[in-house]
Amino acid sequence: MTTQAVSIDKARAAVVIMDYQNVIVKNYAGDPPAVLAAANTVLAAARKAAIPVIYIVARSGAFAAGGPDAEIHPAVAPKPGERVIPKTKTGSFSTTNLDVALRESGCDTLVLLGVSTSGCVLSTVRHGFDLGYKIFVVADACSDKDPEVHRVLTEKVYPRQTTVVTAAAFAQLLR
Repeated sequence: MTTQAVSIDKARAAVVIMDYQNVIVKNYAGDPPAVLAAANTVLAAARKAAIPVIYIVARSGAFAAGGPDAEIHPAVAPKPGERVIPKTKTGSFSTTNLDVALRESGCDTLVLLGVSTSGCVLSTVRHGFDLGYKIFVVADACSDKDPEVHRVLTEKVYPRQTTVVTAAAFAQLLR
């Protein structure tokens, strides 16, 4: 996690919550209750600060037909008016209109949380960085089936292109 002083422009930020679907949380989050609690800390702080929240959901393969496993986990369900964008590939940009939606709303800063750290989060970090976004990764609101992979990504890889924070640190930035 970063030890440098950081700030966030609330008017230019968006929270992007990825793949928090029932079966993904169950099978890929190392500690589902802790990850869901961290995600809720981020969501509550963002909503209080009027930062848009955008949900990205997988809608291919086993998730193409929808169903209970493909639904967003009820612990982090979208509020009325929050956008839910379906995707058919791992990252949040390649098969969606996310970039266009963000640019149209003036967002240049992304706050990412997702399951899994080595899947949707990694792909979105790389693509978002290439598109010129300022990126925050909320480490404890991300999870991976392999805790060591999560650790390496959040401690060694992501800090090269993003600011890595905890959910509590993100909430503090908005106060």
